[in-house]
Amino acid sequence: MKKLINDIPSVVRQSLEGLAALYPGLALLGGENTLVRADLASFVASGKVAIVTGGGAGHEPAHAGYVGKGMLTAAVSGDVFASPSTDAVYTALRAVANPAGILVIVKNYTGDRLNFGLAVEMARADGVAVEMVIVDDDAALGKAERTAGRRGIAGTVFVHKVAGAAAEAGLPLSEVKARALAAIGAVGSMGVALSPCTVPATGKANFSLGDDEMELGLGIHGEAGVRRVSMQPAQQVVETLLDTIIADRGLVGGDRVALLVNNLGGTAQMEMSIVARDALQTLRARGLTVERAYCGTFLTAIEMTGVSLSLIKADAAVLAALDAPAEAPAWPGNHGRLPLAAMSSLAAPATDDEADGGTGMATPKELVAILSAACRAIIAAEPELTEMDRIVGDGDIGHSLAGGATALLQRAAGWEGRPLDAVLREIGLTLRRSVGGTSGPLYAAFAIAASQTAARREEDGAALLARAVAAGTDAIMRLGGAGAGDRTMLDALIPAATAMGGGATIAATLETGARDARAGAESTAAMQPRRGRSSYIGERAVGHPDPGAVAVALWLEAAAKAAR
Repeated sequence: MKKLINDIPSVVRQSLEGLAALYPGLALLGGENTLVRADLASFVASGKVAIVTGGGAGHEPAHAGYVGKGMLTAAVSGDVFASPSTDAVYTALRAVANPAGILVIVKNYTGDRLNFGLAVEMARADGVAVEMVIVDDDAALGKAERTAGRRGIAGTVFVHKVAGAAAEAGLPLSEVKARALAAIGAVGSMGVALSPCTVPATGKANFSLGDDEMELGLGIHGEAGVRRVSMQPAQQVVETLLDTIIADRGLVGGDRVALLVNNLGGTAQMEMSIVARDALQTLRARGLTVERAYCGTFLTAIEMTGVSLSLIKADAAVLAALDAPAEAPAWPGNHGRLPLAAMSSLAAPATDDEADGGTGMATPKELVAILSAACRAIIAAEPELTEMDRIVGDGDIGHSLAGGATALLQRAAGWEGRPLDAVLREIGLTLRRSVGGTSGPLYAAFAIAASQTAARREEDGAALLARAVAAGTDAIMRLGGAGAGDRTMLDALIPAATAMGGGATIAATLETGARDARAGAESTAAMQPRRGRSSYIGERAVGHPDPGAVAVALWLEAAAKAAR
């Protein structure tokens, strides 16, 4: 791996610091990996709707490059290809909250939907007017009935511009949301890759391509596409992409459209111009009127070589929104200026650091040892889990879970003797803050449900353990929408929770749970994925166990060993 970075843990932060240092209209939100408008205080007082978005890093200039007057108010970044944590999103929502309300724009990925969705609910509970829309413009997946859904890709930039223009015009939240939804319904995209990309934390590409191969219909997280074909001339590739989008959006001769030709990260400008040329010619040959055309680097997959094309049906309102002034650095027509002063930084809103008191039994020393052993096992397994996820997903699960386990170990010394439900709530709070992607909110929901079980004090010992695991498993199913056979962590948790119901001792309960979790995890190798990013590579995931399920087996086995 060759990358111009300093150290892997600092990649995202230093990238955002560089952007904020270059553009005086941007500011970092305290210690968060969130960029906001530098004039945030005056914006909040302006009476205009705030637009918030975000997701994993690695898509630069998205999302932070679209922060500015006329587009986004704030962009929240997670680790590379991993959703930001719920708390990071919630902090951003609190920072931009104002009487006009907030529109949150999310791309259709499980981790983003969970973390942004939970943060939106938390903000609503605070009395903030917040609405959320989901962008799913990936035409390559059709209706996507057998996957986690159509992905949000580069067409999201059009949605940002339309929503941002509506907000800047002073329209109410309901109308800003309506225009964003109309843009989502009018936009379609599809991409092609000539090479994979390399996530810094993994050091390896997520898939490989032969010298004479290209990948059609890929996403923006380094995952493989829907079809692999032999290399073709640019004109043929462009026709394939555009014909798929045209059919998907139901466009017909005479329709007016705007075109976005997007560099996925590593494509030469010469090739980009050729693709733009061919796209314009193809659209005109199909009888479409191209009212606006943009070519550049808008939303990437790190250094992936390839392009995506996006079309939005452009009526007068869409064209007016696209033409409206915007001061975001990545939007065409804006030019970078070095700031006269040093990089600005705004204080992030304060958040509660501690879980409140509880009513459950005192947490015994033995349970602290069991939980600590489970954390150490996950940390030790980081390389194994990362490699497994690199094959079937995006390679982030090892890093994400190890980060959460490390954060828990740092707090474990204060658990002994405290009410068990308070300790479990603290575990959920810590995981919610420290683990991005899909795993963070799911494990947080597990811990919170287990805490509620412990607070009732209806059982203790093995019975309480079994009931808490069952409650946590149910919470994950409710939040994530998956079930048995979907090839997720639940394929280890569900059999474990069932087996643990008959244990006479904590040690015996954990032993049976670990045994059935391991069997469940191994069974996922034969399953067709229906949830998460593995669903996008389909049968290619078969033969490899689900890393989330394996992680469950690993920490249960470590817990069982510590309980003997």
